[in-house]
Amino acid sequence: MRQYDKLPAQRPPTPLLDQIATPADLRVLPGRELRTLADELRAYLLWSVARTGGHFGAGLGVVELTVALHYAFETPDAALVWDVGHQTYPHKILTGRRDAMLTMRQQHGLAPFPLRSESPYDSFGVGHSSTSISAALGMALARKLAGRTEPVVAIIGDGAMTAGMAFEALNHAAHAGANLLVVLNDNAMSISPNVGGLSRYLARQQPHAPESPGIPGGLFEELGFRYSGPVDGHDLDALLVHLESIKAETGPRLLHVHTRKGRGYGPAESNPFGLHALTKIEPTGTNEPAPSGPKYCNLFGQWLVDTAERDSRLVGITPAMREGSDLVAFSERFPERYHDVAIAEQHALSLAAGLACDGAKPVVAIYSTFLQRAYDQLVHDIALQELDVTLALDRAGLVEDGPTHAGIFDLSFLRCIPNLLVMAPADENETRLLLNTAYAHPGPAVVRYPRGRGPGVAITADRDTVEIGRGRRLREGSKVALLAFGSRVHPALAAGESLDATVVDMRFVKPLDTELIDDLAASHELLVTVEENVVAGGAGAGVLEYLASRGQPAPLLLLGLPDHFPEHGDPEALLTTAGLDAAGIAAAIRSRFP
Repeated sequence: MRQYDKLPAQRPPTPLLDQIATPADLRVLPGRELRTLADELRAYLLWSVARTGGHFGAGLGVVELTVALHYAFETPDAALVWDVGHQTYPHKILTGRRDAMLTMRQQHGLAPFPLRSESPYDSFGVGHSSTSISAALGMALARKLAGRTEPVVAIIGDGAMTAGMAFEALNHAAHAGANLLVVLNDNAMSISPNVGGLSRYLARQQPHAPESPGIPGGLFEELGFRYSGPVDGHDLDALLVHLESIKAETGPRLLHVHTRKGRGYGPAESNPFGLHALTKIEPTGTNEPAPSGPKYCNLFGQWLVDTAERDSRLVGITPAMREGSDLVAFSERFPERYHDVAIAEQHALSLAAGLACDGAKPVVAIYSTFLQRAYDQLVHDIALQELDVTLALDRAGLVEDGPTHAGIFDLSFLRCIPNLLVMAPADENETRLLLNTAYAHPGPAVVRYPRGRGPGVAITADRDTVEIGRGRRLREGSKVALLAFGSRVHPALAAGESLDATVVDMRFVKPLDTELIDDLAASHELLVTVEENVVAGGAGAGVLEYLASRGQPAPLLLLGLPDHFPEHGDPEALLTTAGLDAAGIAAAIRSRFP
């Protein structure tokens, strides 16, 4: 296998790979050529992802496994169900999408995750972790009912295996006696290094180890699976021997495969979490200035450290997103107050609830889209008991990775929960202010902020807080008032300048500043709400509900995201398409109020 220390600047020669239009072409190759094919596939992956950016290390680690699976099984009749989807770029290349790889994550281009509508080889759409065994089990049971015998294979990483949902599916699979193969891709990583008892157990199961503590695979055998392995996931010959043997069996089976994240690219092997994903290489000679200023997650990370320095009760919690949520400095400075609970969002929130019951002040850093998994715990364990838990809700709004990762529903599903404070900062300084406010509040509070950088507002707040439920006036105008929430405040302000409209930063989604709303309704002919959330049930809907309850006659225009799942692509371009940039906001108002 060729080892790379830098990304290919030119498209590498791939004569064998170029012959593979579908996996059927792969399966006619003699086995001795598969190693060459894997080498070409890895080279092409390095080159193509360098052009587009995207998930990187996981795909490099499963090149041989992907080749072996498509060689051993008659896909797409045999269903491959990939977990999460970070590792599926090699799968896409081998299943008729090689040339389209250069459109990855672009509007109307390839999706960064498996997508059923994109290819018959994508048997299940994914993006969140730990769903593969459940989905594959459902397929296997449906095939059994229909009298079909085509295999179903779930490929799940050891990081995703830590989630409770995976074990729920393992438990049911054994009970149902399903004809199901689970391939456990064990690389000791999720995005960060794995933590917990399961990772320690798997680490003891090594390929060719003369003595392993306990029975190799004993945990899975006890759950009712026939266990095979561990096998070196970069040894094609060994993989094919195991897969051919397993194909002849029926019932629940598990193949334990060891791989190395970033395999074949030196920098990714030595820094697997730093190169989990890759930013595309920009052409040289451009005059565009490099991005400057902190990202929103960096603002949170610094606030967390600063606050923990002052308050020994603060405990930081993340469900396996230390780097993404920027808890690295906190974890190093306060290791005894830092908890990475692995991919276990539900546990993260109930853990926070328990901490709050005994006097700690937990702060949970979680992505908006991942909070959806812990909704019951937020409602039942935290809000119902009015516990002092602060949630830092990252990646709220549109993101490049598309609908599985877009945080566009949180305002809708949060504002209906009693006892919950919900805030949306407009910029860098407001983020600091509202985090302080949330932490000082003696009950559950959420601060939601987008991915990326803010508009460049200087941070003057230190320990300052704001009054609960009070917005701020940014511009005085006439006739039209824009009530903006979070990331749409500054575009709304620009639109307001062109329209001579009043603009307010509402700050709070719950509780709303009803005094401000009453004043604006009484003094303006049209109220316009603007948010980076779906309109259905969002912040604007809250304003509408309040006005209706008061019998206020003020006309109201709700601007937000439409009632469909967003595409993947550049978030700013998507916001423009949705009419949520300054020009779009102004145009919508002019069409309603010429």
